[in-house]
This record gives sequence, structure tokens and C-alpha cells, in this order.
Amino acid sequence: MYVRREAVDSSRIEGTQASLTDLLEFEAEVRRGSTPADVSEVFNYVTALNHGLERLAELPVSLRLMREIHAKLLHQVRGAEWNPGEFRSSQNWIGSSGGLDRAVFVPPPPSEVLTALGQLERFLHDKTPMQPLIKCGLAHAQFETIHPFLDGNGRMGRLLIAFLLCSWGVLRRPLLYISDYFGRNRQEYYDRLQAIRDNGDWEGWMTFFLEGVKTVSAQAARTAGLIQLMREEHRQLVGGRVSGSAGLSLLDHLFAAPMVTVNLAALAIVRSYTTANSLVSSFEKLGLLREVTGAGRNRVYAYGPYLDLFETRPSAEKPLVDSAEPH
Repeated sequence: MYVRREAVDSSRIEGTQASLTDLLEFEAEVRRGSTPADVSEVFNYVTALNHGLERLAELPVSLRLMREIHAKLLHQVRGAEWNPGEFRSSQNWIGSSGGLDRAVFVPPPPSEVLTALGQLERFLHDKTPMQPLIKCGLAHAQFETIHPFLDGNGRMGRLLIAFLLCSWGVLRRPLLYISDYFGRNRQEYYDRLQAIRDNGDWEGWMTFFLEGVKTVSAQAARTAGLIQLMREEHRQLVGGRVSGSAGLSLLDHLFAAPMVTVNLAALAIVRSYTTANSLVSSFEKLGLLREVTGAGRNRVYAYGPYLDLFETRPSAEKPLVDSAEPH
């Protein structure tokens, strides 16, 4: 759920409107009709983050890994026409459409991209002692300044934060949804990065970045504590009201996939449809599940108390966008 929350928040910074509920419905294959493009983008973010974390077991954070993750991030979604998984060979810029003369920021020319990326990669693996959070903040800012892809640089740069903190052992799991802080302070996020390029104000950026880490660390720790308390309370509630072990099995499943149908519940707990239907009904009476479609058939249930811990509010600030010369 932390990964999903980060995916939703990071994608919102780039202008998507998909919610956590939208993503969970998509994963549970219970959405009606066609899937909005925003949801597919967020799902790709989840896929890219999980894939990257698995790859860290055999591949360090490197240019190779960046290209691999970028390909998954933009697979068959907005930006798929801009060479996913390939560093750019043409000029791009940040800002509204209108060309380079109206750009907010123009990254290095294509001829300098690989050189700049090589320097960044060497910095990441330099053994000179440096506090990892400082190094991570510097790396994120430099990646965004290089802007090595034609699209998806903001999301890739924020993915880089998770990969670095896990790779260096600062986190065992990606439990920081730093994009929540960036999204709530979107204009300052942009301004702090731009102040580095305009005035060399690294201190202002690092103060902002570290304040963000501090803020979301406290939020993430609090959420983890609430999850533990909720789990114990709900296990006692289910154990006292629902006979057999199937009820506890369904509860455990809901912490991994908090949106289900009766069919999905039956598959998860390896029980018959009748048994699963009875359990879902019991969970609904206990206030653990709530039906979200209002339909008579093909009903979908959400583990409401758990989802409420991860609710986010979209920012009203307008995102900056990547632009590039047409190929």
C-alpha cells in the first residue's frame, strides 16, 4: 500500500487524476468499461517500482537500471511515443508549449547527456563518506536537471529516491511516500530545484528535501503503527465473531488487496463461493467491508477502515510539463 500511495502521489504531480481507489479497482479487475489512461500510468509506476526493487538484488542503481525502469514506466501509456527506455537524442525543455524561447528551464543539449549521466553514476557509487539522505537529495536534483529522457523524468527522479534509499540500506522497504510532500508543496518543489540552476542554491533545496523526508517519515511511521493496532483489533473481532480460520485468512488478504469481489475472496482463501459469500457478508455486518458499487450483482467490497489510512487529497496546483522537439 505504501508503494501504491507513492505511485498515486507521484503521478498526480505530473497531472494525473487517478485515485488510490481507481488503482485498486484496476488491480482487482473490477472496473467497469474502459480503463482511464491515468490509471494505467499509475499502475505502470507500481510495476516499475516493484520491478526495480527486485532488480536491486542483482543490479546496482545504474544507467542500465534507469533505462530498464523507464521502459516499464511508459509502457503503452502517455509518453510511449517518446522512446521509453532510451536516453534522449534531441532537445527537451520544461514548461508550457510554445518552444524553447518560452521554456521555464532548458536541460543540457543531447550531446552532453551521457557525459552528465556518467558523472551522476560515478557520484552514486563514490565511496567518499556522505550522509545518505544528503547524497540522495543531491542525486535527485541533479537527475532532474539533466532531464535525460524525453518524458517521465519527474516520476523517474522520484523513483530514484526509493531505489537509492533501499539500495543503501536506509530503508528495508519503500515506506516513504515522499511524493505526498512534493505534491502538497508542488510550486516550492519546482522553485527549489530551479533555484539550484539559477543561483546554485543547494542549501535551500536540501533544507526543503530533508524537511520533506522528516515529515513523511513521521506520517509513514504513524500509519504503520495504526495498521498494527488495526490488524490486532480486527483479528480479535473476526476471531470472536466468525468461526474457523477462513475469516482470519480473508482478513490477512485484505491487507494486501483491500478491494475484493466474492469470487476474488474465494480464490484468496481457497474456499467455495458459498463460504466466501458468507464471510464477506459477515465482514460487512462487522463494518470491515463496505460495498462500493450499489449494484445488485457483481458487487465490489472495500476494506474501508484500512483504506482510510491511506487517503490523499489531490493538489490544485498546475504541473509543469516536459516538452520536446518533434522527431
